[in-house]
Amino acid sequence: MSIKRPAVLLSCICFLLPLSVWADSFGVSNRGGQITSSGSTLTLNGSTLIGLNGFNFGSLSGRLGTVNLTTGTLISGSLAAGGTFAAGGSFTVFGTGKDGLPSGALFTGTFTGPLTWMATWTPNVGPNRAGAWVYTLKGNVAGTLASGQKLSGTIIETTFDVSAGRQFSTMARLNMGSANLTVPEPGTLGLLATGLVGLALLVRRKKTV
Repeated sequence: MSIKRPAVLLSCICFLLPLSVWADSFGVSNRGGQITSSGSTLTLNGSTLIGLNGFNFGSLSGRLGTVNLTTGTLISGSLAAGGTFAAGGSFTVFGTGKDGLPSGALFTGTFTGPLTWMATWTPNVGPNRAGAWVYTLKGNVAGTLASGQKLSGTIIETTFDVSAGRQFSTMARLNMGSANLTVPEPGTLGLLATGLVGLALLVRRKKTV
């Protein structure tokens, strides 16, 4: 009996470990709005929050709120051809109070590292098949839920083509965006893994006694 109990406990922990990683997650989907620039930063205001899942929010869809962001300063490349923005700025998700969501800030964060601004040229599309530029902004963010829970993860925002086949200068329509934020942090997962190893050694020792 003394051997079976640790073995059963080890099996339960191994089963629950993936759940502990994925249960504490926060997924955001947004659509529409405009990415604008005054010359050295990018800003997204009023993009519609259309999907939300994780924590006590469950899985929701519809017009749930807004997503806004501001990047740090452009440190390499260009707005037209693609480049890199410095860490800093902000990423915020606001709820309208629909379907039980809080009204106000659901998540408030800042970019923890450089953001990439990738420009992709697609020929033979758009009006008169003149071709189109599509831009993708990607970076890592860390912040806090309205509940006080700390989260970190990645955001991706992709534009429609800039009109008339031109490169980005001051404005582009936003197509779709997403953010995937999780907890626990790697350090917490490391502690869980260490505990599993220790328990496995305990089981092995009891079997050899």
